[in-house]
Amino acid sequence: MQTLDPELSSQLRRALGADETLLHRFAAAAGDLAVNLVVAAVILAVTFWASRWADRLVRRVLGRVNRLGPPDVTLQTFGGSLARYGVIVVGLIAVLQQVGVQATSILAVLGAASLAIGLALQGALSNVAAGVMLLLFRPYRVGDVVEIAGRTGVVRALDLFVTELATFDNVKVVLPNGKVFGDVIVNNSFHPQRRADVVVRLDVDADVGAVLEGLKARALANPRVLRSPEPIVEIVAISETYVQVAVRAWAVQADFPAVKADLMLAARALSLGASLPPPPEPPTVTGPLDRPPRRRRLRGPAPET
Repeated sequence: MQTLDPELSSQLRRALGADETLLHRFAAAAGDLAVNLVVAAVILAVTFWASRWADRLVRRVLGRVNRLGPPDVTLQTFGGSLARYGVIVVGLIAVLQQVGVQATSILAVLGAASLAIGLALQGALSNVAAGVMLLLFRPYRVGDVVEIAGRTGVVRALDLFVTELATFDNVKVVLPNGKVFGDVIVNNSFHPQRRADVVVRLDVDADVGAVLEGLKARALANPRVLRSPEPIVEIVAISETYVQVAVRAWAVQADFPAVKADLMLAARALSLGASLPPPPEPPTVTGPLDRPPRRRRLRGPAPET
């Protein structure tokens, strides 16, 4: 027993020394990991802040490009979204590198799994490509009233992946750009003028001529109806039981709903033989025309007194 004590003690000292070295290494690795995680969290926070800053910067720069006209809100929205996502991608790569994942390893994995990733992200990538095509061809802009995929609303944003609409009852509709680009797009705000068509059915015994004259007079009495092209009235269908007549009048984009509503009311009243309400009042012009003219600033040195 006395000869074994020195051997046991030496083995015990070696085991304790190995455990102590392992603990030191573990503590050092844990400390490095904690520092890397803190730095990664800081980088991530700075990335999201920088993405919002880049979004605002790109919007501001694109807004100053066209100084002669109004800013292109569609281009501003798309460019800001592109800058925001680009900064986020760069920041995420920096975060992965900080926690020990090398960019070369990421690229190698992406290259090996490119087919699977392409199949998994084909919807998102198609939305990005469709967003670029929508920005190039410009079938609509922010603020236009459009009909897409059975939805009607005002375009609020054209993002990198989706198009956002706001319906007239204030409902948010988000449509993928791929679906938008592959569907029929009806832009009701593209042309500055629109034609209001109102069709009404009359009994065969009704005085069709009087109704046509009344509709024509009503259209001419409406100050919102354009005089060129001139409003027209016509018979569009006739059968043994009814006669179908129509009135067609042109108006500017902003007055189209009011003009069509007034013509529908007049057509209904004339078909029933009722008296017509008074014609609508002319639109009130507000804005720069009501303001006093600005004085032009003289160029050059002021005259001597």
